[in-house]
Amino acid sequence: MSGFVEKPEPIQVPGLVHLHTGKVRDLYRDEDGGLVMVASDRISAYDWVLPSEIPDKGRVLTQLSLWWFEQLADLAPNHVVSTELPDGAPAEWAGRTLVCRSLDMVPVECVARGYLTGSGLAEYQETQTVCGLALPEGLSDGSELPAPIFTPATKAAVGEHDENVSYEEVARQVGAETAAELRQLTLAVYSRARDIARERGIILADTKFEFGYDGERLLIADEVLTPDSSRFWPAASWEPGRPQPSYDKQYVRDWLTSPASGWDRRGEQPPPALPAEVVERTRAKYVEAYELLTGTPWA
Repeated sequence: MSGFVEKPEPIQVPGLVHLHTGKVRDLYRDEDGGLVMVASDRISAYDWVLPSEIPDKGRVLTQLSLWWFEQLADLAPNHVVSTELPDGAPAEWAGRTLVCRSLDMVPVECVARGYLTGSGLAEYQETQTVCGLALPEGLSDGSELPAPIFTPATKAAVGEHDENVSYEEVARQVGAETAAELRQLTLAVYSRARDIARERGIILADTKFEFGYDGERLLIADEVLTPDSSRFWPAASWEPGRPQPSYDKQYVRDWLTSPASGWDRRGEQPPPALPAEVVERTRAKYVEAYELLTGTPWA
């Protein structure tokens, strides 16, 4: 059992048609056929969208994505048309709303890994491979890989796990030409972002992208290189062989699985609300990632 603990009612705005409520974003279509994406302050963990929100999280995700889109514009065109609020939109949408092109989305999570951790580590420990790619012996949690790898996953519905798949399976699903373009673009964007982050004292361990076609052009879509879609580690404390401190919702995961929460991850009950301290410390992690990467104080 998983999903939303309490699924919110979508805000109704004249001229906009509500299409979807996701883990974080609400999606609308405007009268011109474009998409309006609104990033909420919702947070998910272990396939549950929690009842607590993290103040400013949606704005941080949106503003950081916009900053990265600028850094990557020469490598990967994106779907953003405007950041202006649609007429009649509520004031709380300011800073968290993107008006975007409607794309023919590729049904693949395009994951790039430069370091071994998470589901990649679990697979490596069993088979010494990740998504069918053989890796050297002797790697441990947090090890840097000899070169970044493309490890795609199938996209899952809310409450379900994405499933790692081989490159060959992606080629079978979307065609060899599209698969090759996805791999090339994913690794190029990851490598650019890894170098930018490293200059700012942050390791970009792994990240995932979504792409869609605007006619024949492949555009990067949704969010990009945020703490929700990436693992960011402080470079100064990086030490392979153990879990790394990170700028993301790991603090939330750790609390949920601690005795303090009283929650059984393997049970059927939804997770509880987060304590105020966990909410504030999680917010601080998101803000710190934004400030370190962009060099700009969070307003």
